[in-house]
Amino acid sequence: MKRFLSFLFGFPAFVLLAAFALANRTWVTVSFDPLTPDDPLYSVQVPLWAVLFAGILLGLVAGGIATWIRQGKWRRRARRARFDLEEERMQRERLQKRLEETARSDAPGLPGPSSLPRAS
Repeated sequence: MKRFLSFLFGFPAFVLLAAFALANRTWVTVSFDPLTPDDPLYSVQVPLWAVLFAGILLGLVAGGIATWIRQGKWRRRARRARFDLEEERMQRERLQKRLEETARSDAPGLPGPSSLPRAS
């Protein structure tokens, strides 16, 4: 279903972008100098479709970086939870070994390992 929806929306978007690129092959001047618009110091001549695609690409990169930064809190929490889980697992194993050693020594008054519930 996911592949179908991706194709359903992706193919028309591809056709529209390709049609735009073919229809707008004229060259435009992109200026990076806001102070002298008549004779810009920093400018480049590129096809109009390249300006659109560069804007889309910059938007995707900026959105990806913003999302990665926003999700930092959740990645940090997941890392901490994995660490805590590993600590608990190691502590459980240590206690299980102590319990088995105690049961082997036949200490009176202590339940054997078979009478304790096991964590799965």
